[in-house]
Amino acid sequence: MSRINDYLELVRAPAVLTVLGDTLVGGSAAGHALSGRRMILPLASACLYAGGMALNDYADRGIDARERPGRPIPSGRVSERNALAAAATLTVAGLGFSAAGGGRRAFAVALPLAASIWTYDLLAKSHAVAGALTMASCRALDVLMGAGSGHVRPALAAAGIMGGHTVAVTLLSRGEVEGTTTATASGVAAGTGLLAGAVVAGTAVRRVQFVAVLAAAAAYAVRCGPAQVRAARNPVATNALEATKAGIRAMIPLQTALTLRQGNVAAAGVLASVDLLGMVLRSRPRSSRISES
Repeated sequence: MSRINDYLELVRAPAVLTVLGDTLVGGSAAGHALSGRRMILPLASACLYAGGMALNDYADRGIDARERPGRPIPSGRVSERNALAAAATLTVAGLGFSAAGGGRRAFAVALPLAASIWTYDLLAKSHAVAGALTMASCRALDVLMGAGSGHVRPALAAAGIMGGHTVAVTLLSRGEVEGTTTATASGVAAGTGLLAGAVVAGTAVRRVQFVAVLAAAAAYAVRCGPAQVRAARNPVATNALEATKAGIRAMIPLQTALTLRQGNVAAAGVLASVDLLGMVLRSRPRSSRISES
């Protein structure tokens, strides 16, 4: 059991929940029903994300030995070789699930998605702007994988919104150890408000639907905005870390708002269940929690 927990920590298992809704968002925008083999696509997202997290720890093993010696690799709980093998295996599995769930059109998007994930971890992450943009492209491509290569256009707006939020989270995450800056955290907080407004502004004028989207967009802003404001007021590492975690968790209500904007109540219900599961996992005793950042 301890061995399993080591690998769950390696891939930031709780954070994997935040990508399950990406393909639901893309599929909703493209008009795909949440049924049949398309139910497999969230597994593709989960595997690709988890593979990226394992690769991230492999790439950061030297830095983690100094800054986070308790992580699985520097602590010796997972070897460098096994971490790299896990990253490769999960990436291949993600590509396979994309083909199984969405056919060649989803696979055609999954390939550049996988390439972007590996590019970020091995090359781009050391550069602030390039890293943030590369990470954003990963999230946007994950949304587009749900739409498929033949239906990209209607999903571009949703992909852009999810990518925009990812830029914000990535920029804040760079301050988890040494602190962020007031300018960065303030910009991120302002961006949250703009993204929430963009979701609501793109909603069809139907009262029930509009109210549902407004509520979900507000939940997104409330989930991450306060922590971002605290980081802006006092940009120390602790506040930057908490704002990063809040931003990761806020992915799910943002996805919910985007699916509701398309009138996909079934997908929104699934996401609400995923969000509840995340809350349950975070309510566990601190000693038994698995890191999500």
